[in-house]
Amino acid sequence: MFKLYGFAVSNYYNMVKLALLEKGLPFEEVTFYPAQTPESLAISPRGKVPVLGVDAGYINETAIILEYLEQAQKGTPLLPSDPFERAQVLAIAKEIELYIELPGRACYGEAFFGVTLPEAIKEKTRTELLLGFAALGRHGKFAPYVAGDSLSIADLYFLYSVPLACAVGQKLFGIDLLAEMPQAKALLERLEQNPHVQKIAGDKDAAMPAFLAMIAAKK
Repeated sequence: MFKLYGFAVSNYYNMVKLALLEKGLPFEEVTFYPAQTPESLAISPRGKVPVLGVDAGYINETAIILEYLEQAQKGTPLLPSDPFERAQVLAIAKEIELYIELPGRACYGEAFFGVTLPEAIKEKTRTELLLGFAALGRHGKFAPYVAGDSLSIADLYFLYSVPLACAVGQKLFGIDLLAEMPQAKALLERLEQNPHVQKIAGDKDAAMPAFLAMIAAKK
């Protein structure tokens, strides 16, 4: 059985968790917070999450874990078999990560935890988010899923990156980043009805107090 190392508040952890659930693959969750201790670094080379424990050892980095699950395991496919269509899904996922998730993450401290950030960082995030969402509007199909008519890896990145970035846009800049993308809003509503997504959301809510206590203890 797989072991999924991480914590239920992490959006990247939840991407892998949803993939495992959608594929019907059995796994055990192991609470694991990012750290630079020797014990943590023996599992994750950079001390980050998620990590997937398999018989042969550990696999780190979300994109690589998802690729491993797709190539090595059975279950519902999350990538098309056609090479071109597969490339499109992976490109959209990477665009969401680079141009939406990462810029938004730069401002999570102020948006969610009350940390005051320099104006230059916030302005950079604002500019990059506008460009990133414009790219998503051009590349995404939303028919009804991000890359076409079936759930794919692009939807995992979309579901666990876009709402956080939208919260940053609304809280810090007063911008509705999906204002011109009603199909994207409809997809979020659709995904929220998925039983596996609902389970993950419930697990996140249950884990949030411990996570916030950990953050407070580090301040």
